[in-house]
Amino acid sequence: MEPTTIQVAVPRPLHAVYDYKVPADIDPPRVGARVRVPFGRSRTVGVCVARHVANPHPKLKAIDAVLDADAAIPGELLELARWMSSYYHHPLGEVLATMLPAAARKGAEFKLDPPPAWIVSERPFANGRAKEQARLHAYLAEHGPVADKKIVELGFSRAVLRNLAASGSIRRAQFEPSASEAALTPTAAQSAAIEAVVAGLGHYRPILLEGVTGSGKTEVYLQAIAASLASAGQVLVLVPEIALTPQTLARFQRRFDRVGMLHSNLSDHERLQTWLRARNGELDVVIGTRSAIFTAFQKLSLIIVDEEHDSSYKQQDGLRYSARDLALKRGQDHQVPVVLGSATPSFETLHNAAQARFAHLKLLERAGGASMPSYHLIDMRGQSLQDGVSVPLQHVIRKHLSARGQILLFLNRRGFAPTLLCAACGWQAECSDCDARLTLHQQPAGLTCHHCGLKFQVPATCEACGKPALMPVGVGTQRTEEALEKLFADIPIIRIDRDTTRTNNQLEAHLAKINQGAPCLMIGTQMLAKGHHFPNVTMVGIINADAGFASPDFRAPERTAQLIVQVAGRAGRAERAGEVWIQTYQPESAALVALIEQGYTGFAAHELGQRRAMDLPPERPMAMIRADAVQPELSHQWLTALLEAARRDASLQPTETLGPAPAPLARLAKRHRYQIMLIAPDRRALHRALRHISGLARANPPPGDTRWSIDVDPYDTL
Repeated sequence: MEPTTIQVAVPRPLHAVYDYKVPADIDPPRVGARVRVPFGRSRTVGVCVARHVANPHPKLKAIDAVLDADAAIPGELLELARWMSSYYHHPLGEVLATMLPAAARKGAEFKLDPPPAWIVSERPFANGRAKEQARLHAYLAEHGPVADKKIVELGFSRAVLRNLAASGSIRRAQFEPSASEAALTPTAAQSAAIEAVVAGLGHYRPILLEGVTGSGKTEVYLQAIAASLASAGQVLVLVPEIALTPQTLARFQRRFDRVGMLHSNLSDHERLQTWLRARNGELDVVIGTRSAIFTAFQKLSLIIVDEEHDSSYKQQDGLRYSARDLALKRGQDHQVPVVLGSATPSFETLHNAAQARFAHLKLLERAGGASMPSYHLIDMRGQSLQDGVSVPLQHVIRKHLSARGQILLFLNRRGFAPTLLCAACGWQAECSDCDARLTLHQQPAGLTCHHCGLKFQVPATCEACGKPALMPVGVGTQRTEEALEKLFADIPIIRIDRDTTRTNNQLEAHLAKINQGAPCLMIGTQMLAKGHHFPNVTMVGIINADAGFASPDFRAPERTAQLIVQVAGRAGRAERAGEVWIQTYQPESAALVALIEQGYTGFAAHELGQRRAMDLPPERPMAMIRADAVQPELSHQWLTALLEAARRDASLQPTETLGPAPAPLARLAKRHRYQIMLIAPDRRALHRALRHISGLARANPPPGDTRWSIDVDPYDTL
């Protein structure tokens, strides 16, 4: 009998699948199952993508083993992987590897851990002399199921638990936290939004839920989820940041029983267990960051993407996918509604809503009667400053502290100062490996490149002229914190950035101190801007609003406005009114004026008009082809030759190509970066051009150590 031949996608940067034979003593794998195969001089775990090969390769290697009795990648996810491979122009094997949890990629067995709790069994407890066992049995009879950890915390030894289990009078059971929080009474606007989402259950419907900060979007999510679970469905909730996941999980667990989370702070084993439980139908709600979009479900009935505008949903290397966009694709595949929630929706989502592709629900008022904060500009021209804090801003801070309010100052630049400069000759400390200035830090002292991570000692004298005239220029969170400690010596200062808040425990400690409610001054980066509820914050100060609006990246004004609105939303969330004070050297900026006077909606309309005039996304689709190499001429010459060859073919038309040109950050980690921008009238033309260029690139691979990539719908053009 001829050996069975299968096709396997392997996790390598190769746009091909490979034929293998299945030895007679191994049952052929199902499509979607993992197989261990020899590849080159190594062995790897791939995925079977076809069981019947019409014209197999004449020289076949045999697979080593089949790792799954059933499909590890269900049919729906396998089709999604094929679509992603086509849309993002990325090898199918690497797409499938990205979909699997890390432990699964390494070949871990798909085996669920024993349930982590205990209940009494049908067999009665008969050993009256074992008093501790009897006491534990009685406790479990009254309170079970009880988790192992809780049993130990109650004072029972593991030996007592082990001996009681050996008697057969208790058994393991799935521990499910008991939901205890009742649904809140929704406002009229929330009720309308909930009804609209629930009406969409059972078919694909993309919904933009645009709600001002504090308007109660989460309550809409929760009540829509409850309706979905009532029909035995499962729900996926995506959140942008790991820091938000625990607090979101806690709120969801107070409302629902079977909730799990997926994010990169979990161990590989923990992530695999959650993924398996969702796939087996043992979880009703999965909350996770970007990669949770690849979770397998038995009956997915609703997808929610919270803060849908957030850049964290876009993978910036390898397979450059957008979790938000994949949520829409999965919603379409499963025929379920997809809710995109935000106070500051992305321009792409607003564009789709304006084109009536998405339903558009609005929550225009804060829940509980809280008012929106008022906005004020501080013209910095001619102002005297103390480490970035102007005199007018100091006066406003003192006024709010006198009224026992809390103050939040936002500065999206950590460290002490963004530049170390020689006052004698103008030399600036620059990274040896990047075209970037080094950031001066004082705690601990040193110079750091925030692009590649290299660290240097602070020189005593100028490296160019040798004079001891070095001075910090500009302000970061450390420097502003130092200034605030001098200006407000009797007020607690709490700094929250990646230097002070590296773990969830550190963040929780900061938040606990803030939530005591006493007057304090917070200074922080965007870590403070997202998702936190500070009922006693009455004033928000934006230290520098100009940098983002002046960036060469066309998306930077959008991101800046979103950050300003998000951080402003921390003010006035309870019964006390809030104020937002923005320091700027360009108070007449059209974008800033639109944001202040017309809100985010007016700003978006202004900026979308600018994008439309320049044929930039979302008006037209875009892709970037990037190449980098240690020798600058390698990447530049290869991209130039690639583009010249592509332009000789009619399939490139009518797509417009720009470049190759140096990336705005031209050298990163010793590698010189060049890029080509493609802008097309529609997606069909864009992908036709990308397929043509990608084929040419594979037929004529780049020289030396040159690396190249395709980024469809790029979020960051720097």
